[in-house]
Amino acid sequence: MVPRINSLADYASKRLRHAGKGYLEEYDPFFVAIDSARREADAQGRSFVSFANYDYLGISGHPAVKTAAASALETLGIGALASRLVGGERSSHHIFEESLAQFLGVESVLTLVSGYLTNVTTISHVMNTHDAIFLDELSHNSIICGAKGTSATTAIFRHNDLDHLEFLLREKRGTYRHVLIVAEALYSMDGDIVDLPRLIEIKDKYNAWLLIDEAHSIGVLGQEGRGLCEFSGVDPAQIDLIIGTLSKTLASCGGFIGGNAAVIEWLRYTLPGFVFSVGLSPVIVASAHAALQIVQKEPWRIGRLRDNAELFIELAREAGLDTGPAIGRGVVPILFSDSYETLAASRHLMNHGYYVPPIIQIGVPKNQPRLRFFLSAAHKPEDIRNVINLLARRPTQVSVSAQPASAAT
Repeated sequence: MVPRINSLADYASKRLRHAGKGYLEEYDPFFVAIDSARREADAQGRSFVSFANYDYLGISGHPAVKTAAASALETLGIGALASRLVGGERSSHHIFEESLAQFLGVESVLTLVSGYLTNVTTISHVMNTHDAIFLDELSHNSIICGAKGTSATTAIFRHNDLDHLEFLLREKRGTYRHVLIVAEALYSMDGDIVDLPRLIEIKDKYNAWLLIDEAHSIGVLGQEGRGLCEFSGVDPAQIDLIIGTLSKTLASCGGFIGGNAAVIEWLRYTLPGFVFSVGLSPVIVASAHAALQIVQKEPWRIGRLRDNAELFIELAREAGLDTGPAIGRGVVPILFSDSYETLAASRHLMNHGYYVPPIIQIGVPKNQPRLRFFLSAAHKPEDIRNVINLLARRPTQVSVSAQPASAAT
């Protein structure tokens, strides 16, 4: 007998429950319209402060960014209108990529319409049969999906455990033609960093390629905000591929790949996520370029971000809050015992005008739910003190009625 096939809607509802939707029956902190929430708070004389957005240097609303976007809209229109390979590009694409390459200290840069897509398409394109990819176990989903999209073998090493990575390479390297090691500069859930000098030693020792995802480290690490290489005193030329995003410090949208000029030229003509996708909107290019110029012209923003993040982590630890392995830069988590406690803490903060959605079920191990704080140069020290005080003095009991009926099953 042919089994009955449930509708896609039934399947979707079941998968959503498994993903943790049941936790949200009484309070759903996601998809908040933050512009409306801020306007309503202002109208009522209340404050609304978000620690959920990664505008690390507080540039997203900068007048120069707005002016650049408006000028591009007026002169070039909204869309790129085609793949840059087959439809041609705007001169601003190349000018921005050259500026970004110079800032990063690499020979060349290629920009794409999505930071997520950049990891997926690059990893799946570069690696092939008879190759292997060695990933940190806490790699971003875009990295994992990139590895799944290729016929290469994937090996996982324990988070930031480079001894374990070297053990795996020692055991397996001879089996494969090419090997790619992938790590993140600043991990987006834990706020910790990889030991880049040691990683390069391992890469060279085992004749591997190295990809570093700098999505959360540009504008955050290093005195000039140039990322993990500057922070660690490493020449970017020692890294084969630097992946990044335009949606964090550069306050717009999209991704980029930086590296050797010959590598980037190869990708320019062959990378599926670039060749078969539309180019960046001229408005986005102008916004990101203006933001990049601000990073270089106003370095005080990097220092202020550092001061804010260090204040946050110092006060959190003094209050007995668990910040995990975070180093105290742009990302700092506060870990909780279970999902209900995490939801209650998020709701407590929201009731006092601080928006910090919980991270539960998806994106982190189920036994490590957290509130993830993105610190910004735009945050005020008093807001940091207030939010830590609220967490330290939050109600410790979670009402049983707030738990969904399915929680006991």
